[in-house]
Amino acid sequence: MNMNKWNPLVRARKTIMVLALASAVSLGGYEFLKPANASAASVASAYTAAAPAPALDDNSVNAISALDHAMEALAAHVTPAVVNVTVTSRNRGESAHVRGQGQDQQGQGDDQDDQGQDQNPFQRFFGQQMPQMRRGPQIEHGLGSGIVISPDGYIVTNNHVIDGAVDIRVTMNDRRVLPAKLIGADPLTDLAVIKVNGSNLPSVPWGDSAALKPGQTVLAFGNPFGFRFTVTRGIVSAVNRTNPYSDDARKPGQFIQTDAAINPGNSGGPLVNAHGEVIGINTFLISPSGSFSGMGFAIPAQIAKPIIDTLLKDGKIEHARIGVGISDLTPENATFFHMSKASGAVVSQVEPDSPGSKAGLKVGDVITEINNKPVEDAGSLQANISSERPGNKITLGIFRDGKMESVPVTLEAMNKKQMASAGEPGTKGKARWGVGLGELTPDLLDQLHLPSNVKGVVVTNVLPGSSADNAGLSRGDVIAEVNRRPVQSPADVQKELGAVPQGKDALVLVWSNGGSTFRVLHAAEAGQSSQGE
Repeated sequence: MNMNKWNPLVRARKTIMVLALASAVSLGGYEFLKPANASAASVASAYTAAAPAPALDDNSVNAISALDHAMEALAAHVTPAVVNVTVTSRNRGESAHVRGQGQDQQGQGDDQDDQGQDQNPFQRFFGQQMPQMRRGPQIEHGLGSGIVISPDGYIVTNNHVIDGAVDIRVTMNDRRVLPAKLIGADPLTDLAVIKVNGSNLPSVPWGDSAALKPGQTVLAFGNPFGFRFTVTRGIVSAVNRTNPYSDDARKPGQFIQTDAAINPGNSGGPLVNAHGEVIGINTFLISPSGSFSGMGFAIPAQIAKPIIDTLLKDGKIEHARIGVGISDLTPENATFFHMSKASGAVVSQVEPDSPGSKAGLKVGDVITEINNKPVEDAGSLQANISSERPGNKITLGIFRDGKMESVPVTLEAMNKKQMASAGEPGTKGKARWGVGLGELTPDLLDQLHLPSNVKGVVVTNVLPGSSADNAGLSRGDVIAEVNRRPVQSPADVQKELGAVPQGKDALVLVWSNGGSTFRVLHAAEAGQSSQGE
């Protein structure tokens, strides 16, 4: 058969088959893509139909807008008076603070180091310090904040910001950098005054911190982490917070607590109220990380202003003292002092030859008034005394053995000598109420570095979870009284505690951490023994 004859026919059939296959693929592709195209068109249509919601009208946000405008006006009013304080200081040699090891040159809490490593929860925020040499004298640089309080250039900051400074520079809000000189400082309250040459400088007045209530709006100003002229907003979280520093019980408390963000570098900056008045000087934060965690603290204006006025006048300040240890009268210990209201400060220690001793104050007296003004707690009494000057005469109203008495006291200058704290004991004995007891021998008194006038019974062991443990007793503490009766031996303590009726609490006077405080030992729960080892 002649194959050439059939070749055109074969080629035609092949062409028809290819065309048919292409048509089938085209139709299949169309059917496959048709739903997708339809879906995309549907989405696009829906997107076009769902137009953005209209903005809220003015009536809906008037309150928020008004608040924003008020905060803007407040910040604009205060910010020009806020300054950045840069300090160059000379390291104090081998005894100087090593950053990040939980100690501080000033003994008032730690500043944060360059790496943010800090172990002390009471964080100072002196900013960053950068040692330049490893041996010999070291030059350190630090930064903090301040507030101009007079048009001629007087500035308030913290003592720990300028302590040890050999050069102080102040950056004004208009970016001018001016040299500053130290006018005066008070380490006890952590306040200082510096001055720059100037006139008609923006300044901010003092406010009344005694009128503050939790929940009020406040603004904190400063230079956190070197970010200059920062403002944060928050509320007053609490007032009259006690002094958290264990290194010196003489330091006044009454701190303002706020959740307005405060960080390293804010130290010395102002905390202001809604009227743009300085009601506090930012001074420390409590944080496990070294940065703000919702708890910033400021020195209240009612404590700061009298100190600043004295520094402006004299360049230094001498604090007055009564020479007594005090603690709060609380609902749980008030009945032991025959008080129906838990208001006042309990005398827990009277130093020999002190103004309090000369005036006849006794351990167990409850101070309820100072110069006819009520004393709410130990902190308020301490704040009132700190505003007095040595030589001033005051009148204390005290409650003693169920009777009110007036006691005149002539204040003396505060003794700067630090009181020793208790260390580890060396004896053990029979425990009562979960506490082990030992004789306070002369050798042990010396080992614990206790003052010679401390008398009582040493705590040698505390049972975890016991009444003594819950009351905060620890090894090395000294029990001086039980239920207002002096004790000299472990047998005295056991006798007095053993005489407490079942289910009743006991009051003990304890020397601990350089001072005496009253502690309540709560009765053991039903079914538990109060005779712990």
